[in-house]
Amino acid sequence: MTYQLALQQLTDSALPTGAFAHSLGFETYIDAGVVRDEGSFGVWLGAYISQPLSYSDGLAIRFLYEGADVVELDALLTASLLPRQVREASVKMGLRLLEIGSEVFPSAELERYRELVGAGRAAGHQALGFAVLARSLQVPLPEALAAYLFAAVTSLTQNAVRAIPLGQNAGQRLLRNAADGVAAAVGKIGDLTPDDFGAVSPGLEISQMRHERQRARMFMS
Repeated sequence: MTYQLALQQLTDSALPTGAFAHSLGFETYIDAGVVRDEGSFGVWLGAYISQPLSYSDGLAIRFLYEGADVVELDALLTASLLPRQVREASVKMGLRLLEIGSEVFPSAELERYRELVGAGRAAGHQALGFAVLARSLQVPLPEALAAYLFAAVTSLTQNAVRAIPLGQNAGQRLLRNAADGVAAAVGKIGDLTPDDFGAVSPGLEISQMRHERQRARMFMS
């Protein structure tokens, strides 16, 4: 299929969007001693897959594929991402993705979203940038969701390998286990409703908010 290599490029961990600089809250748990090894990070990662990745990013991707207005979805994502650092991370990585995508996989749909961002009508969130790119490349929705979620999991696991630290083999075991969680999340996202959008665990959000004032840290979020 013609989209497969393009999808691999867009979800490669080497894609320079800045994902290596974000823990999205797990560094707060490291500082508190809650996340300290392979097992405890696996628990955190499972919660992150089944909640924020599913109910915010994943659901936004699905709704865009189904024809929802990108400006409305962009505003919903901005409103639902309460921790400032996470909201800014989503936009920073999204803007880089839009810039890269416009050079290597240009499309009218992508250019429209970039114009909306440039005019201040949209923020430019990563999930929506990816959804616009994937849909313009004719990637089927289940494959787009699985690829996006697993790319996020890969980046977070690579960051955990550095931060905890963990061995490289431990990172691979975590990814293998997380693949089952990603598959379950893709199935669940298909059953969610608009009322489910933005539902997350308060504990994850609080950790993301606390990170902003953490005494020492490796990551921007």
